Amino acid sequence: MLNLFFKRETAAPMLALSFASVASVTLVIARILVTGNIYYGFLIWNLFLAWLPLIFAVLACDYFPRRAKSRLGFAGLAGAWLLFFPNAPYIFTDLIHLTTRFYGQFWVDLVLILTCALTGLVIGFLSLYLMQSLVIRMFGQLAGWAFIAGASGLGSFGIYLGRFLRFNSWDAVLQPGKVYQGLGTLAVNSFNYPHTAMFPVLFAAFLFLAYLMLYALTHLSPVHSTGVPPVAGEAGGV
Repeated sequence: MLNLFFKRETAAPMLALSFASVASVTLVIARILVTGNIYYGFLIWNLFLAWLPLIFAVLACDYFPRRAKSRLGFAGLAGAWLLFFPNAPYIFTDLIHLTTRFYGQFWVDLVLILTCALTGLVIGFLSLYLMQSLVIRMFGQLAGWAFIAGASGLGSFGIYLGRFLRFNSWDAVLQPGKVYQGLGTLAVNSFNYPHTAMFPVLFAAFLFLAYLMLYALTHLSPVHSTGVPPVAGEAGGV
């Protein structure tokens, strides 16, 4: 697994995300030790869940060259990725824990949750990028971006089920009947509470736009030297 994670193509983002995850966990533990309150310990578990779709995406990429012989395994990994993908951006909804009241360490807790949420979001986006790369190789660029739009919509819908109906990814396998009943409740509430039903749509737009901007930033061409001040030590520099 470590060899798959830290291949030359993915070593840099994996190292950065590992560092960010360790830093986030350290901040959560520090808060627990200072305050004597374990309330925000759930952020550590949520970060662990955020890594699961990336693990499945890396394994799917490893299976892809052999998919002719392992189609079932590849399909299983892709399905597992889709099932657990909402866990990565889900941490943003943990901001709800700050809305009950204002207190002395409000801003500290806000930064703590945002640090974990941003780490989880980028972990999810890396897994999304790996899966998009597979779709592009199989079906082309247009299909790749259609996949991003679909994954954003399904991911935000999964987040809705987790935050408002309190389902988790495991329930889709362990309690499918309960999930089916929850979907029926959602269909009814979409008419009675349209403002709540807008959440999946808005969060899907957020995921798609955030991924698009990050994708654009990571595909910048190198800056040409013309018009750029020379760096000290380079030819012509000071």
